[in-house]
Amino acid sequence: MAGPEDVERLRRYWDDHSSTYDRQMAFLDRKLFGDSRQWVCRQAVGDVLEVGIGTGLNLDSYPVDVSLTGVDLSPGMLDHARRRAAASGRTVTLRVGDAHRLEFADASFDTVVCTFALCAIPDERRAVAEMWRVLRPGGQLRLADHVVSTSVPVRVLQRMLEVVSIPVGGEHFRRRPVLHVRELGFVVEQQERFKLGVVERVVARKPGG
Repeated sequence: MAGPEDVERLRRYWDDHSSTYDRQMAFLDRKLFGDSRQWVCRQAVGDVLEVGIGTGLNLDSYPVDVSLTGVDLSPGMLDHARRRAAASGRTVTLRVGDAHRLEFADASFDTVVCTFALCAIPDERRAVAEMWRVLRPGGQLRLADHVVSTSVPVRVLQRMLEVVSIPVGGEHFRRRPVLHVRELGFVVEQQERFKLGVVERVVARKPGG
């Protein structure tokens, strides 16, 4: 389990990298992730929470009629998200927040979104459990992330990358969030995996409602 010192170290890391994040992600979106942001966000409905909103790269992908709240660990990343929201005219509530302890009441949102962030959250199980908690019964969880590959050679490469990426920036390459989603009791309604299994996107629903 991540301690306060781990969270603060990651906060500083993402603050320091906030100015270069968009360029890095633009390359990955073109070469690896494809239309995953649009796939995840375009069907969001109602009161929406994006966990790990970062610099706001998903803002233009949401329907205009949703009520959007975004949380991120990094104030530096959120500064970029605020500028992006202002430039686009999108109304969004942006808050500094820890995915391990979302500061919202139970059953506050109709949709929870997380794209390419669970790979860098120290305790992804706890984060998914928090997403369950703040979702209303019948609400949707919409995820996209890079995950452990279905290819053995790629998995070897991912393991090698983690030797550096985890200590430096908390970046994991061999996680599989959908497994925790199922364990919690979500009903997986859509699931796609591509690029040798490295990219996975999921729509799941919290029972009830």
